[in-house]
Amino acid sequence: MSVSRSAVKKEPVARSTMELQPFVWEGTDKRGVKMKGEQPAKNANMLRAELRRQGITPNVVKPKSKPLFGAAGSAISPKDIAFFSRQMATMMKSGVPIVGALDIIGSGHKNPRMKKMVDNIRTDIEGGSSLYEAISKHPVQFDELYRNLVRAGEGAGVLETVLETVANYKENIEALKGKIKKALFYPIMVMAVALLVSGILLVWVVPQFEDVFKGFGAELPAFTQMIVNLSRFMVSWWWLILIVTIGAVVGFIAAYKRSPRMQHTMDRLILKVPVIGQLMHNSAIARFARTTAVTFKAGVPLVEALGIVAGATGNKVYEEAVLRMRDDVSVGYPVNMAMKQINLFPHMVIQMTAIGEEAGALDAMLFKVAEYFEQEVNNAVDALSSLLEPIVMVVIGTIVGGMVIGMYLPIFKLASVV
Repeated sequence: MSVSRSAVKKEPVARSTMELQPFVWEGTDKRGVKMKGEQPAKNANMLRAELRRQGITPNVVKPKSKPLFGAAGSAISPKDIAFFSRQMATMMKSGVPIVGALDIIGSGHKNPRMKKMVDNIRTDIEGGSSLYEAISKHPVQFDELYRNLVRAGEGAGVLETVLETVANYKENIEALKGKIKKALFYPIMVMAVALLVSGILLVWVVPQFEDVFKGFGAELPAFTQMIVNLSRFMVSWWWLILIVTIGAVVGFIAAYKRSPRMQHTMDRLILKVPVIGQLMHNSAIARFARTTAVTFKAGVPLVEALGIVAGATGNKVYEEAVLRMRDDVSVGYPVNMAMKQINLFPHMVIQMTAIGEEAGALDAMLFKVAEYFEQEVNNAVDALSSLLEPIVMVVIGTIVGGMVIGMYLPIFKLASVV
C-alpha cells in the first residue's frame, strides 16, 4: 500500500509560501502492516508528525534522490496535454472539483515537468485565477486554440463538456499526425540505411577490391572505375562530406523554422508531390474541418474561430487560405462562398459547408467532413505503405546491388578471357 498525499489539507497560502521538497518514507500502521510512499513536505520532522497524525509510525524518512539522468524530465508532448484534458473532463463530469482534479493529476504524473506545470496551474486557481488565466501562463503547451476553447467553456458554464470535446479533438489530431508520420517514416529510414550501407561499402569494402584489381594489369570497366573513383573520394574526404551534410541539414531546419516564405514554398511543393501531396491535402482539410467544428461548437464566434483555426491546419498554404477566408467572412460572405473564392477546397467540402450553414448545423456538418477526410488519410497511408515497400526495395537493390555488380565486373571479364 502506498500513500502519496497527506489527509490533512494545507491552506492555499501555505502552499505558495512554503518551498516543499519530495520525501520517501517507510513505516507501519496501527495493525503493524508495513507501508511506504512518497510525499512533499517542508522538512523531515514535519512529515514524521503528519504521518503520526494519520496513524502511521514512520521508520524511515529521507529526501527523494534525484535520478542521475533525465532529472528534469522529458518535454511535455501534445499527447500529455491530450491525456491531461481527458483526465480533467472525466473527473469534472464525475463531480470532482477542479482543484481536486488538478491535485490528483499532478500527484499521479511521473514526468517532473508535467507535474510541476499542473501544480502551478492548481496553485494559480487556488489563488483566484480561472483555468483560462492559469493555462495562459503556459502558451507553449496550451496553444491559442486550447485557451480560447477553455475561455468559451468557462464563460458558458460548460467547462467539463468543452474539456471532453478538447480531449476528443486532441486525440483525433494526434492520431492523424501519427498516420502521416507512419507514412513518411518508413521510406525515409530505409533510404537512410541504404545510404549508410553504401557509404560503408565505398569506404571499407571497395578499397579491398581495388587492391585486387591492381594485380590484374588490365583496364577496368567504366562502371567499375567510376565506383573506384567515388570510393577514393569518399576515403579522402569523408570528414568533409560528413560536415557538409550535417551543416546542410541543420542549416535547412534552422532556415525553415525562421523563414515563413521558405515554409510556404516547401509546403506548396509538398502538396504537388504525387501521392504524398494528396495525403497532405486530405490531412490539412481534416484538421481544418475538425478544428473549426470544435471551436464553433464551443461558442467561439466564427470569424475569431477561423483566425484560431488557421495555424492548426499544419500547412502554410492552407493557413494563408483560411486567413483569407476569415477576412471574407468578416465582411459578410458565407463560409462556403469564402471557400470557393480561394479555390483550394474540394467541391464536396464546399457543398457540405453550404448545407450546414443553411440548416444551422455548421459544426455537425464539419465534423462529418473531418471524419470523411480522416478516413481518406487512413486509406491513403495503408495504400502508400503497400506502394512504397516494393519501390524502396527496388531502389535499395539498385544502389547496393549496382555497387556489388560493379565490383565483380572485372572478375567476370577475367573469367571470360580465361
